[in-house]
Parts: sequence; C-alpha cells; structure tokens
Amino acid sequence: MPVKKDASGRRSVEAEVEVPGTPDQVWAAIATGPGISSWFVPSEVEERTGGTAVSHFGPGNSMDSVGSITEWAPPRRFVVETTEGPSPVATEWTVEARGGGTCVVRVVHSWFASNDDWDSQFEGHTYGWLSFFRVLKLYLAHFAGRHGTSFQVMGIAPEPKSEAWMALTGPLGLAGATAGDQVATPADGPPLAGAVAWAGQPEAPEELLVQLDRPAPGLAHLVPHAMGGKVYLTIRFYLYGEGAGDAARQAETAWTAWIGARFASPTEEVS
Repeated sequence: MPVKKDASGRRSVEAEVEVPGTPDQVWAAIATGPGISSWFVPSEVEERTGGTAVSHFGPGNSMDSVGSITEWAPPRRFVVETTEGPSPVATEWTVEARGGGTCVVRVVHSWFASNDDWDSQFEGHTYGWLSFFRVLKLYLAHFAGRHGTSFQVMGIAPEPKSEAWMALTGPLGLAGATAGDQVATPADGPPLAGAVAWAGQPEAPEELLVQLDRPAPGLAHLVPHAMGGKVYLTIRFYLYGEGAGDAARQAETAWTAWIGARFASPTEEVS
C-alpha cells in the first residue's frame, strides 16, 4: 500500500481485514502470545503498558522482532514500538466492531524520515500483512479460541521466484492448485492434505493457504519471498485439537528432511 506522508515528516502504511468474531475473540487472537502464535509466527506478549512483545520469524535471535508496548487498551487498541528502520517505528493495532458479528482489524506502521529510503520496505510489510490476514480470517472462522501448535520449515532457492515456486510445489503435487481444490502430497512425501482456501492472485500467484485434514486439523501457508537474488520458500503449519502436538512433531521431522534434501538451509545463511 502507498506510504502516506505529512508535513511533520511522519510516514505511515496500513493494512486491514474484516474477520468473524467479537472484539474479545479477535483481541485474543491478535494481542496475546498464544493467539498470535496460532496464525502468525511464534510470539510472546507481556499484556501491559511497558511490556515486551517478541515475534520469532526464523532460527536464531537475528530473526526476532522485539518491541516495547507503549499503549495497551484491550480489547480495542495497542501500540508496539521497535527500533528497526530509520527511526523508532510505532505499530498500532486496532479492533473495530462491525455489524453481523464481525470486526475490522487494522495495523498501522508509522515512523519519521526525511527521505524515501525505507518506503518500499514498509510498503512490502503491508502486503505481508494482507497475506497473514488471510490466515487470521480462516483461523477465526474455523478455529477461534483454540491455541495451535505451529512449526515452520524454510528452504532457499535461486531466483526467479516462479521457478523456485515450481521447484517446491511440483514434487508436492500442488503446482497449479486453485481455490476450492482438494490437494494431497504423494504417499512418499511429507504429510499435507486438505482444501485450498487461497491460491494467490493473477499478479502474484505464488502462494497457497490450505485448510488441513492431514497431518491434523489446521492450516498450512506456503509462500515465497524474493530477496537479494534468492527466494526464501516458507511453509508454516498451524495444527489444532487433541493430538496436534504429536502430529506437529512428526510432520516437522518429515518436512524438515524433505526441504533439506532439495533446498539450501537458512541456518547456512545465518552462519
């Protein structure tokens, strides 16, 4: 989304989504550690003004986002400030009730800068939120209030993104899947089966969101990110219900082995 600028030097970008649920239900999903971990990335939140919020985007502390909660007003609004970027960045989350049992979730990043150097990065953040908001919406529609067991696997391939995406989805039997399709990985592949809820857009077709039957009831989100001449292929699983922990451990082992046999590891990049 375009960066908004005002005369004071403040810049901001925002993204929003309408989701099912009451303000309390939605707040539990976006403002608590177990809730956020159930649709986003593993996170911890100290639920108070002055508390710390941490999100873990990958292996090692270098991929953690750590912020301080500067405002806390459940179930409507909270603000987290981080030092990432050209100046301190304030991330404001709001929940606005709508009719028909839905709420609008809005996230706004704001910062101060005298040039455009960081604009494209923050514009990218908004598209990333729109992608994760699709996961949030599906989570609240089918698994609200249920804390998930999640895991993530990642491989790295050379650009272009379209070829890296085909190298991932082709052997898994997922290439060309469209919304509404029932999909399943081969018998000798890592476990995944369910209905495709999202299969990208014409201008960005490389994304899949699957409501899972296997390895357990839950969600799987597959998405590539191109950066620095490489493509980071990320697969996140969110599993819910009795037995989800055991299913996640077994599935993570299988997926880690499968990805590791075909793509470079992000741990090699960190080291």
